[in-house]
Amino acid sequence: MAAVKSEFLNVMRERGFFHQCSDLEGLDKKLSVGVQSAYIGFDATAQSLHIGNLTGIMMLYWFQQTGHKPITLMGGGTSKIGDPSFKDESRKLMDEETINNNIEHIKSTCFRQFLKYGNGTTDALMVNNDDWLANLNYLSFLRDYGRHFTVNRMLSFDSVKLRLERESPLTLLEFNYMVMQGYDFLELHRRYGTILQMGGSDQWGNIINGVDLGHKADQVQLFALTAPLLTTASGQKMGKTEKGAVWLNAAMLSPYDYWQYWRNVEDADVGALLRRFTTLPLEEISRLETLGGSEINEAKKILAFETTRICHGETAALEAAKTAQKVFEQGGVGGDLPSITVERARLSTGIAILDLLVEVEFAASKGEARRLVQGGGIRCNDNVISDDKFVARESDLTGDGYIKLSAGKKRHALVRLQ
Repeated sequence: MAAVKSEFLNVMRERGFFHQCSDLEGLDKKLSVGVQSAYIGFDATAQSLHIGNLTGIMMLYWFQQTGHKPITLMGGGTSKIGDPSFKDESRKLMDEETINNNIEHIKSTCFRQFLKYGNGTTDALMVNNDDWLANLNYLSFLRDYGRHFTVNRMLSFDSVKLRLERESPLTLLEFNYMVMQGYDFLELHRRYGTILQMGGSDQWGNIINGVDLGHKADQVQLFALTAPLLTTASGQKMGKTEKGAVWLNAAMLSPYDYWQYWRNVEDADVGALLRRFTTLPLEEISRLETLGGSEINEAKKILAFETTRICHGETAALEAAKTAQKVFEQGGVGGDLPSITVERARLSTGIAILDLLVEVEFAASKGEARRLVQGGGIRCNDNVISDDKFVARESDLTGDGYIKLSAGKKRHALVRLQ
C-alpha cells in the first residue's frame, strides 16, 4: 500500500484491514479534506451478526473514530433475495416478518456498543434498503439502470465464476443481487452523499458494480475498499465453534463462550487479531505478540477480555475472565458457565449421560456423544466417564446444587435443578 495522508487509511493499513481499493489516491484526497460518509451492508439472515461481520463493524468504528460518518445499511430488501457470493446453493427465502424481526434484534444487540448513533456530523446512521428497493418499478428500473450492467462483466466476478464452475445453479433472482447492491450505493450517494462502500474481499465485485453505476448514471466518483477475509494461521475460516457461529448477540452466545472463543485462538493469530478486533495501542500489541511459550496465554487473555469488553461491556468481560480463572486455574466453577436446568423427577430416576451431552450441546446426537465418552473426553464433576451407559442421578449433585459436565479441557457446563 502506497503512502497515504488520511488518518483513516493509515489505520486500515496499520491494523491489517487493507486488501483492495478502487482508487487509493483519489480516496485519500477525499478523506483528507473533510467529513465523508461510508457504508457497509448487512443482510438480516439471522437474529444476530457474527464475528464474520466484525471486520466490517470495526472498519466503521475506525471510520467514525477518525472523524467521518459511518452508515450501517440493513438489507431489508436484499435479504429477500440472498447474496449468492461463494455459496453452492440458493439461500432459503425468508418472509418479510422474519426479516424485520431479525433487523430489530440486530439493531439492538450488534451495533450500538461499537458505534455512536445520533444527529451529529459524525454520528452513525442506520438505514434500510427496503425503503427504496420495495417501491422500484421493475420496467423503469431495467430501463434506467439495467443498461449499465453487462452480463459479461458480472460473469467475470469470482463470486459468480466459482458458482458456475461447480455447476451449481445460479437463479435470475440471485443474479439480481449484485444489481440491487450496486443500486444501494447510488441511492446512498444521492441521499447522504456517501462516497465509499467497504466490505470483505469477497464483496469486491458487488462493490465495484456500485462504483461503476455511480459513474455511468450520475457521473460521480465513488470508491471501494475491501479487507482481507478472516482466516486462521492454519488457513481455516474463523468464526466457527463446535456449537456453530460465534454470534455477537449475548442471547445467542453467552459472553463467557464469546470470551472463550478468543482465548482459544491459535498462538500465531494473536497479533493480527489484537490489531483488527481491539482498540489497544499498536505499541502494546507489538509487545504482546512477541511473547512466547506460556506467556502467549497472557496475551490471549488480554485479547479475550478486550474483544468481549467491546462487544458485551466491561462487566460481562470481567465476569467471563473471573469464571474462566475459577474453572481452568482454580479447578472450581464460575457463575458465568453455560447451564441447563432439569426437573428433580428426571434426576431422581436418572438421566443418561448421552442425553445430557446433547442437552448441554456438547454433541449434536447420541452417536456423537457416545464417541466422546468412548474417547475418554467426558468428565462428570471432574471424574472421567468411560461408560456410555452412565446415568447421572440426584446423588451426583454437588453441595452447591449442580452437576458439572466437561468435554475435553475447554468446554464446561452445569446441570442444575429447576
